[in-house]
Amino acid sequence: MSSETIKQEIQAGQTALGIELGSTRIKAVLIDSHFETIAAGSFTWENKFVDGIWTYPLKEVWQGLQSAYTELTNKIRAEYGVSVTQIGSIGVSAMMHGYLAFDKDGQQLVPFRTWRNNITGEAADQLTKLFNFNIPQRWSIAHLYQAILNQEKYVDQLDFMTTLAGYVTWQLSGEKVIGIGDASGMFPIDEQTHDYNAKMITQFESYTGVLGHNIKIRHLFPKVLLAGDRAGMLTAAGAKLLDATGTLQEGALMVPPEGDAGTGMTATNAVRKRTGNISAGTSAFAMVVLDKPLSQVHRDIDIVTTPDGAPVAMVHTNNCTSDINAWMGLFAEFAKATGQHLSADELYKTFFNESTKGDPDCGGVLNFSNVSGENITNIQEGRPLFVRTPNSNFTLANFIKAQLYSAFAPLKIGMDILTKKEHIHTDAMIAQGGIFRTPKIAQQVLADALDIPITLMANAGEGGPWGMAVLALYGLNNADHESLADYLDHQVFAQPESTTLDPVAANVQGFDDYIAVYQKALPVAVAAGDDIQDYQPSKQVKE
Repeated sequence: MSSETIKQEIQAGQTALGIELGSTRIKAVLIDSHFETIAAGSFTWENKFVDGIWTYPLKEVWQGLQSAYTELTNKIRAEYGVSVTQIGSIGVSAMMHGYLAFDKDGQQLVPFRTWRNNITGEAADQLTKLFNFNIPQRWSIAHLYQAILNQEKYVDQLDFMTTLAGYVTWQLSGEKVIGIGDASGMFPIDEQTHDYNAKMITQFESYTGVLGHNIKIRHLFPKVLLAGDRAGMLTAAGAKLLDATGTLQEGALMVPPEGDAGTGMTATNAVRKRTGNISAGTSAFAMVVLDKPLSQVHRDIDIVTTPDGAPVAMVHTNNCTSDINAWMGLFAEFAKATGQHLSADELYKTFFNESTKGDPDCGGVLNFSNVSGENITNIQEGRPLFVRTPNSNFTLANFIKAQLYSAFAPLKIGMDILTKKEHIHTDAMIAQGGIFRTPKIAQQVLADALDIPITLMANAGEGGPWGMAVLALYGLNNADHESLADYLDHQVFAQPESTTLDPVAANVQGFDDYIAVYQKALPVAVAAGDDIQDYQPSKQVKE
């Protein structure tokens, strides 16, 4: 598309804005009618561990959104010479699950409790038994029920609860709605009705009623919508929240807010049955769109949905790249101390490529990348560990390889349940995430870990906000009511750029050998969380 045509689409408001509030960055992407990125902006943020809770302050949500949006519009003004006054449609995505609770006046009752918290074990266990359906600790309903069990006084003031994407959409549009994929991380979804499971609602309300609470899920939770549904319009107040200059006008179509899993599926064209995708970042998750129900309840397998309501088996791990990023930061300091100034891409490329010289089983060195607790491996407190024996082959190559292996180790443990116990297979497994920016290295490790071919698309490094922008355009332009799967196949991914790597037998065996040692040593990682107190700088050190 020519620069002049793009300029005309910007001025006419024929664009779609995708927003994603991820674990480490808030991103905004504006796309044109051909799904091409016009401009993007981002804001870096980090969760904070405050009073035993992983959280983000909501005021930083709006600081970050405004910063990312300002960067985006500044780029457009510089390249095309126009201001963004109107947008065709807007979609908001964010980290799935978690807990945002508000009273009748819209006041936040407790700090945002993110997906990263492992504080709802008792509630999750009880609800799983009650529903005969796996309820993970990070799901919103587990947080609500744990608050009841903890006798937290605010519970009876609770008037509305939602996810982060649902909250931002509410503030931009005034509508208390949620996309079905994001909703499936709040409460179990009925595949037939495309709504919260009515039987389980009755079970929960009766269960909590015995405890003295009059909780009505349909009043408390946002309304469930499917991809393509209308979720309201951008209000004047909402436009001001995005664009503090007042340049952006109200009136953009809002589409159903989604979780990062839903945008990942969209960005990788993995919403059709027997397709799957893997997203690897601060956390990691694998999504497989099911063509048959699982034979039993598995505590390590979540059942969620695609943005259009198809059932998905999800393996979610709380930890993936954070430990690698921390080590790369340390090596960047070393490089700087020696007078070398390497970019992040240069640093990662150098180290990742070095890993290919390592032993298939990492030579007896072992890494646990648990910055936070990890449900799949039953680790309550995160204590990253690097362990070797006196006879380990301790080389830089094996050190880096062990970092990559441990990033995917919990994901492999969960995926083995699907592939080896449930015999679930996919026609395509597509990966995305920043760890794949260095060509082939992490892609090959993942293929070897799971023993399945892994495909990367050209947008593998930044799929989420673009995927949300695609959903926004789908809501704006799908007058023919084409299914989401057909829309992606025929219009978005008609000629996809992709590369596929097959597993290498020797490396598959090496990863299996590594994971056997890893699983046997898990009690060490558990004990580290139990016995090593989190570091708290003393007042003297701070001064």
